[in-house]
Amino acid sequence: MKSTSKSAEPAEPAQRQSLTSQRLRKHADYQHAYAGARKKQSASMSWFLAPQLPAGPCAANMRIGLTAGKVLGKAHERNRIKRRMREALRRHVDLLPAGFDLIFHPRRTVLTIEFAKLEAEIVRILQQAKADAARGVQKPVPHTAPAANAAKPAL
Repeated sequence: MKSTSKSAEPAEPAQRQSLTSQRLRKHADYQHAYAGARKKQSASMSWFLAPQLPAGPCAANMRIGLTAGKVLGKAHERNRIKRRMREALRRHVDLLPAGFDLIFHPRRTVLTIEFAKLEAEIVRILQQAKADAARGVQKPVPHTAPAANAAKPAL
C-alpha cells in the first residue's frame, strides 16, 4: 500500500484570474466613459478613467475596455496586441480601483515592445488610475460662454 503525503503532491497551480467579468461590453458604456474622462497619454498607449454610473449593474467593480482600430494593422496583429494587453492586465487585477471604467487605446508599438516593458507600463498606469480614483476623478468641466442676454445691462 502506497502512502501519500501532501509534500509528495505537486503544488496547486496559482488560480488564473480572468478579466471576462470586468470587461466593458456595450457601446453606451464606452461612450459614457469617454464623456466622463480626460484622455491621458503614456509611452505606448492612451487611456481614459471615468467613474461608473451609480445605478450601474457593476458599480462596485472596475471595468476595463480595450480598443484596437484598423490603423494598428491587420486583424491578427490587432488580436495579438489585445492578447498581450489582456495578459498584462490579468496579472495585476488587484491594482484595479473599484467603481471606475478604464479604457486603453494601444499604439502599434505594443506589438513589438518587450512584454516586461509593456507590463511595467500597465502597472504604472493602473497605479496612477488608482491614485486618481482615490482623489475622486470627476468629469472635466467644459468652459461655457455666458448667455448673451445676461451680459446686457437692464435699461
